[in-house]
This record gives sequence, structure tokens and C-alpha cells, in this order.
Amino acid sequence: MVLPSLLEMLLTCVNVSDLWYSGAPTLKEKKSKSIIHPFAVKSYNGLAINPYQGCGHRCAYCYATYEWSPEFYDKIYAKSNAPEVLDRQLAAWKSDTIDPVMVASATDAYQPAELRFELTRKCVQVLQKYNAPYIMFTKSAIIERDLELHRQYKHNCFVIWSITTCNEMIRRVVEPGTPPAGRMFEVIKKFTDAGVCCGVNIDPIIPLVTDTDEDLETVVRSCKEAGLRYVFGAVLRLRTDIWERMKLALRLLEIADGIEKYKQIYKFEEPRDANYVAADRKYVEKIIRNLEDRIKSYGMECGFPDYMISRRIDKSCLGQTTLHSYLV
Repeated sequence: MVLPSLLEMLLTCVNVSDLWYSGAPTLKEKKSKSIIHPFAVKSYNGLAINPYQGCGHRCAYCYATYEWSPEFYDKIYAKSNAPEVLDRQLAAWKSDTIDPVMVASATDAYQPAELRFELTRKCVQVLQKYNAPYIMFTKSAIIERDLELHRQYKHNCFVIWSITTCNEMIRRVVEPGTPPAGRMFEVIKKFTDAGVCCGVNIDPIIPLVTDTDEDLETVVRSCKEAGLRYVFGAVLRLRTDIWERMKLALRLLEIADGIEKYKQIYKFEEPRDANYVAADRKYVEKIIRNLEDRIKSYGMECGFPDYMISRRIDKSCLGQTTLHSYLV
């Protein structure tokens, strides 16, 4: 593993235009016509909201950096009217029930921009107003600010932290905009002590980087110490843009023959197309079995809590509809 001083030397030698974290992002505001949308991925089938477009965490493996968002790391757009639009959409909700809402599916709702705009906090207040269940995904410690907000709704929410590694040297390279894992586990402990149902998603598990017994054991043990009940994970999937960033990360981390070994693990040759490619099935099964065995050995569960189901939407906040309201 590369030493801190050597890493700093490497970063100064690499052309900053080739890095995905070559400067602070700019923050801009935009208006949205719609904020809540259907969302399905793997076994999850529900709804999602994204108060922001783009993300300042700058994770090399990020799946949300599609071609339609080439400035994903460098320009963060705050959807300034998101709470109001969400309120209107829920007020006009046609069904009597509402599926769990993922906050957020294509960004981090508690990235640094939230300290300025507070859109996630306001959107969560709207979801609670209508009794909508929600699943909060984040890699941030900023969520600590809203501990009481989530605690008062603990019967109807699930807060998940995405934690990739407890190794600070690795974190500085592959996800430089995120807080250290130790800081996130401090916040998690406060949430679990407050009775909020929490989980950790170890995703992605990065081949040759965070897939060792030591890496997985450290994260899983920290989850147990933080009072978590639910832990799960998945192995990194590659796409053209992700692969370009991962190649640089492998070089910076001085992973011997890393690029060639990835081609073996993922069974591809360059140039490759833009589609996703998964790691070799046997490799994935081995890693996930290792992870799940460790999770269960600590008495934790691999999955979501049973209570995260569709709920009856509550529109009592709108008051009684009268003939007069239709006429005016």
C-alpha cells in the first residue's frame, strides 16, 4: 500500500485534468417540475427523490455519473423548489397508499451542499407530513444535524450509510469528498442509541482494494460496535467511465498488475463498450459469502427491516374539501 507522503507526491505529479477530484464544485440552483419518481433497482421497487443533481463526494466508483451529467462532480445543482413540488405531488397523489421513498437514488442527500440549502431536511418534513415511509441513503456525517427529525419518525424510516472502507489511505484516493469511516460510525452510534433503525451498505466492495478478509472484518466489526442490526453489500460493477477512474485509482494505490487483474476478474478487453460489466460469478459468490458469514457471526442481518412497506398516505393536513373550494 502506498504511504501518505508518497501518495501526496503522486497526486502532485498526476495531471489534475485527469482526476475526478481536481477542485471544489460550484453550487447552483435550478427549478424542477417533478421531484418524486418511480425507481427500481435489483430487488427494490418503489419511489425516489433527489433534492440535488451532482455530488461533492467525488467517489471514483460512482454509478450516477452518466453521460447526461458530465459535470456531476464539478457542478452541484440544488433543486430549490423541491420541497414545494414534493408537497404538491403528494397532495395530488391518486393512490391511497405510497411505497417507500428512497432519498436519494442518484446523489447524496446529505452532501456538503445540504448545509447551505437544507433541501433534504425540508423534503423529509414533507414526507413525514404525508406519512410516507422513506429510506435514507448517505455517506455523510452531516445527517447528524437531523437526528431528532428522523428519531421522531423512527417507526417509518430506515437510514442507511454507504461505507466502503475503514482504511483512510484508500478512502483518500477512491472517495476523497467523504468523511472518515470512524466519523460516520460515531454518528451511526448516536442514531442507533436514539432508536432509529439503521443499516450499512458495504457497496461497492472493490476487487484488490477492499475485498480482503481484514478490510471486510474491520467494517463489519465496526458495524456491530455501532449498534447496527442490518448490514449488506455488493461487489463493484464497471462501466466505461467508472473503469477510467478506477484505473487511475489502482495506479495511485500501487496495486501490482491491477489493471490486468481487473480484466481477468471482469473478463473484458479494452476498448470496452458503455454497458455495465459484473465481476466473475465465482469471485462475487466467494466475496459475498465471506461478507454474509461475518455479518451473521456478529448476530446481524443481511437485508432490510420488514416494516419498510407501503403505507396509507395521510392527507389530513390538507383539511376538509368543501363545495366552496371547488367553486373558487
